[in-house]
Amino acid sequence: MSESLVNMKGIVKVYPDGTVALRGVDFEVRRGEIHALLGENGAGKTTLMKILAGILRPTSGEIYVRGRRVRFRSAAEALRHGIGMVHQHLALVPVMTAYENIVLGLKGINRERVEELMESVGLKVPLDAPVETLSFGVRQRVEILKMLIRNVDVLILDEPTTNLTPMEVSELFKTLRRLRDEGKAVIFVSHKLREVLEIADRITVLRQGRVVGTLRREEATPELLARMMVGREVFLRISKSPARPGKVVLEVHDLWVRSDLGTWAVRGVSFTVREGEIFGIAGVEGNGQRELVEALTGLRRVERGRVVVGGFDVTNSSPDKLYRLGVCHIPEDRHLLGLVLEMTVAENSVLGMHRWPRFTRLLGFLDQIAVRRHAEKIIEDFSVVAPGVDAPVKFLSGGNQQKLVAGRELSKNPRLVVAAQPTRGLDVAATEYIRKLLVRLRDEGRAVLLVSSDLDEVLDLSDRVAVMYEGEFMGIVRPDEVSIREIGLMMGGYKLEQLRGSRGS
Repeated sequence: MSESLVNMKGIVKVYPDGTVALRGVDFEVRRGEIHALLGENGAGKTTLMKILAGILRPTSGEIYVRGRRVRFRSAAEALRHGIGMVHQHLALVPVMTAYENIVLGLKGINRERVEELMESVGLKVPLDAPVETLSFGVRQRVEILKMLIRNVDVLILDEPTTNLTPMEVSELFKTLRRLRDEGKAVIFVSHKLREVLEIADRITVLRQGRVVGTLRREEATPELLARMMVGREVFLRISKSPARPGKVVLEVHDLWVRSDLGTWAVRGVSFTVREGEIFGIAGVEGNGQRELVEALTGLRRVERGRVVVGGFDVTNSSPDKLYRLGVCHIPEDRHLLGLVLEMTVAENSVLGMHRWPRFTRLLGFLDQIAVRRHAEKIIEDFSVVAPGVDAPVKFLSGGNQQKLVAGRELSKNPRLVVAAQPTRGLDVAATEYIRKLLVRLRDEGRAVLLVSSDLDEVLDLSDRVAVMYEGEFMGIVRPDEVSIREIGLMMGGYKLEQLRGSRGS
């Protein structure tokens, strides 16, 4: 058996507000292995890794590194013991070059040493380029090199593939296998079961702050891992009947939209969405998807082009007018755009509809009885777990907050559902619920526009898929008529006609 590099025993973490994040967790990492850590949101994965990386201190429990007990007071102290963490939100200085970021805070490390490291682990980055000019995948390589130059033996990667194209994921996995073969240990924190089964040697599953079990990869299946994470059977692939598209509900003609910085975020995009279909938009985040959704839902100005809903030109219309024409919006950030966390479940259930006659009395006051009934119906219809309609929505889990947003929006009886990153941050069970819901809406004859950075989600749910890169559509395809390689190249900036010659789509 390989040497044990890290052994965490009986780790307990209780936060000052009384939240118990970890309940006596044992976790071992061996030299020369890739060890995946799985679990629902709130299961304790990130807390456990932050404790190992010296960012948090455990309430109780012991940590052993190479057989010696340690007590980390800081991330720097953990680094000195050979443990480094690459966070989902990279900690780089944007205006500095890749080289400057890699050696930041170090003495006696020259460029030649960095180049030798890049060669040995197979990670190539443009050392003289400012980090702010690099893609997310290249920035991630910079962060990994920053850890490796500090001689870490245990590399923790938190959701490392979130913003990568399929080709970048493949390159990352090659690097991780190379590091493993050199005797280093990699801890791979992820919610993507397919990737875990592809890359991990062993897999540990957490649920509600406890270890459910540790498996060798050959012992695991997606269904088994999902059941361990949730505690019941979960259907990972959503079955759906063939689409029967009807009338065009949404028409977008040559749309141009600016970013917050004034640059073009959406460049001449055109497409339609019909009744009874899910039209998906795939791509690495930051390529204009957010600005496109905001322009379609009345939250951002359209500079050029037209948006037509149900035959009506709604370009630059207000969200309220769009709602009344049958458009609903499940936003990508439920806290920023979907909910007011300090308000109650009942109050949040009518946001955007609070002036509608059905919820108001004389003089414009809210009809509290009607609002409560509406909230109770959403709770029942969408299986929202909540202490009650008078509870602040901040006390709901992320999954139940998302169900509340979805229930409120769908209670508007929409013709067009705009769902942006609808399962982001959700556990497996809540993800299953939302995906089934979108398919059900499609089968009821509604038009669904799905924008997601989860490529598996887009390909599984959509009837047609557009791939977006730097504000443009690289092509519109049917999922069963395109390869992952083609999708990946389109996500990297190749147009479909370039890949297929004169065949088109």
